[in-house]
Amino acid sequence: MATLDAGVLGRFGRTGAAPAELQARGKVTRRGLGPGKPIPFGIAIGPTLLVAAWVIGSAAGAIDPETLPAPWTVAQTAGDLIADGRLQSNLLTSVQRAGIGLGLGVVIGVLLALAAGLSRVGEALLDGPVQIKRAIPTLALIPLFIVWFGIGEEMKLIVITTSVLVPVYINTHAHLRSVDARYVELAETVQLSRAGFVRRIALPGSLPGFFIGLRLAVTISWLALVVVEQVNATSGIGYLMTQARTYGQIDVIVVGLVIYGLLGLFGDIAVRALERRALAWRQTLAD
Repeated sequence: MATLDAGVLGRFGRTGAAPAELQARGKVTRRGLGPGKPIPFGIAIGPTLLVAAWVIGSAAGAIDPETLPAPWTVAQTAGDLIADGRLQSNLLTSVQRAGIGLGLGVVIGVLLALAAGLSRVGEALLDGPVQIKRAIPTLALIPLFIVWFGIGEEMKLIVITTSVLVPVYINTHAHLRSVDARYVELAETVQLSRAGFVRRIALPGSLPGFFIGLRLAVTISWLALVVVEQVNATSGIGYLMTQARTYGQIDVIVVGLVIYGLLGLFGDIAVRALERRALAWRQTLAD
């Protein structure tokens, strides 16, 4: 960064004019090197195009309804499930499972990241096990978790929690360790307490990484939920899809997939909105 700044300043020094002065003289044309202005509701364009392709393909007969039912068939099935109350009750159960597991995973992930990021002893004790968990797929752990915790709600929540804490820990820890050492020296100079250092320097410095981890965690919580709800579950969207698979109800399966997709999309939108609000002081390409 210092080399880049020096090179830029050197070029301006040779020309004898600062960028503002050159723009005032009309000698510099502002180039759009960034991604451009935000597109209103831009995040909806991709999903809308996918649905449009689905509609066109189904209407033209290019998509076999035995393989992928038409959107209007899926919408009708969703209406039937809502009418008899099955969709609402199972959706509520799924949201509760994912929400509890996500909350626990985020809290534990942040605490582990703080312990490992602010202490060499903590890093030696915690970083290795988390990296091992990161390398082991969730599906591979389920048989062992069933032996340890049974097949009830406890096992399902543990699977979601352990899956969620990994991305939160890794990204928060990485950004915590990348906090500029000059801020640490400044905190020592002004004799900031340990708690004050964590509150005013460590946590704000790790926020960008935390939000990256949180976005991943929201998605992973739904992925883990799909897996655990197919293990002796008696409720939830995954259970509904498993029952539909048994009876060959492809339209119900697609309804479940659409719900999972929408929950993941809206969850990511919510986290990004929270991130923009919490990190409003940053000037980035996304602004």
